[in-house]
Amino acid sequence: MADSKGLFTITDRTAEFDKEDAQQNKVMGILAYIGILVLVPIFAAKDSKFARFHANQGLVLAIFEVASYLIFSVILSMIPKIGWLFGVIGWIISVGLLVLAVLGIVAAARGQAKELPIIGQIKILK
Repeated sequence: MADSKGLFTITDRTAEFDKEDAQQNKVMGILAYIGILVLVPIFAAKDSKFARFHANQGLVLAIFEVASYLIFSVILSMIPKIGWLFGVIGWIISVGLLVLAVLGIVAAARGQAKELPIIGQIKILK
C-alpha cells in the first residue's frame, strides 16, 4: 500500500480480498471496465467483494467517459472557431480514460484489486 495519496498513486488493495473470490470473478472484474458491460458485475456478482471493487472502478470510469463526451460535444458545437482546440483536449482525455480502462482490465485479469490513478478513490458502490 502507498503511504501518500497523490493524484497518480495506485493503491493496491489485493490483500483485502479473498484469493478464491478473485479467481472466480476475474471475468466480472474485466467486464467492469468495458463501457455498459459494467452493469453485468453490478447485477450478476453482487456477493463478490472483488467484482464489486472493480464494478465501482468501472462505473466511475464510465461516468467520466460519458461526462467528458457530453461536455466536449457541447463545447465543440457551440464554439466552432476554437473547437479544434477542445477537440484535441477531448481526444487526450479519451486516450487517458482508455489507459485507465486497460490498467483496470490488467489488474482484474491478474486477480489484483488496484485503485485506478486519479479516479480510484471515488466510491459509488458499497
